[in-house]
Amino acid sequence: MERTMISTRRISVERVTVISRKPFQEVLSKFEAAVGHPDIQEFWDRVGAAKTNSEMETVVRSALGPSGFMEFARFDHGGVVHKGKTGDHPKVLRLVIGNPLIMREMVKHVPDAGSYAPVTILIDERADGVHISYDRMTNFLAPYENAAALKVAKDLDTKIEALLAAAAA
Repeated sequence: MERTMISTRRISVERVTVISRKPFQEVLSKFEAAVGHPDIQEFWDRVGAAKTNSEMETVVRSALGPSGFMEFARFDHGGVVHKGKTGDHPKVLRLVIGNPLIMREMVKHVPDAGSYAPVTILIDERADGVHISYDRMTNFLAPYENAAALKVAKDLDTKIEALLAAAAA
């Protein structure tokens, strides 16, 4: 008889939030200008059609924006939360961004890293400004105690946090 194993791992996460006093649309425009916006179905078709690692890397690099990241998905949470209400309401946007080449390096060392990459960025309006938030990858990977994966995650965190700061500036 086969046995199924279930394991549990506790992960503590640090959330980085940059607050901007600029209008939501201005912050979002700066963020969007730094991130690539490929046709995602075409992107995956091209990745699948690549015959070599070099060809696949060329496809990925062509989809990246100046920040070294691309957008995979976008969720307009504000549009759902405020649906049917009249007047002006705070905007809440969740963006899933990343770089498959960075994800690959983490997953080589810690397969569970695929659960956390690409990453989520939350951009939302609040009374004190536009919040741009991100949960640090190093926190997700720390419990796995793999130095190589943590190095990649630390570099990723640095790049993402620079992107957030630039969008808020």
